[in-house]
Amino acid sequence: MIYAESNEYKVKFYTDPKTNKSYVFEHVDNLNEPQKAKILKYIEFLRINRGILYEPYSKHIKGKIRELRIDFGKNKHRIFYFTFIKKNIILLHAFLKHTQKTPEAEIKIAENNYYVVINNPKIYE
Repeated sequence: MIYAESNEYKVKFYTDPKTNKSYVFEHVDNLNEPQKAKILKYIEFLRINRGILYEPYSKHIKGKIRELRIDFGKNKHRIFYFTFIKKNIILLHAFLKHTQKTPEAEIKIAENNYYVVINNPKIYE
């Protein structure tokens, strides 16, 4: 989790209940320092703005799922997220985008993670 005061929004990384891993955290943690710093800056910007960012920083994907858009020249990192109960922003899935259009397979992963969170709300409260 990224630090936040109790009355502010909090950012939480989705954790797979089967593996107990956060693939979003691992994606960010495995990047070089400049890329990691920029992504963390964008995540903090998302938190400060209560999960509400518009293009070019964020884009609606499907339902309540949005994508945080962080570009480093040709490297286009995307983090799917949604705003959840009790001022929580859940980071669902992250990937490096290689195509013009967001791949359906990546959206499906985020959707599946979204439903896991919705069906287990106490974990993320």
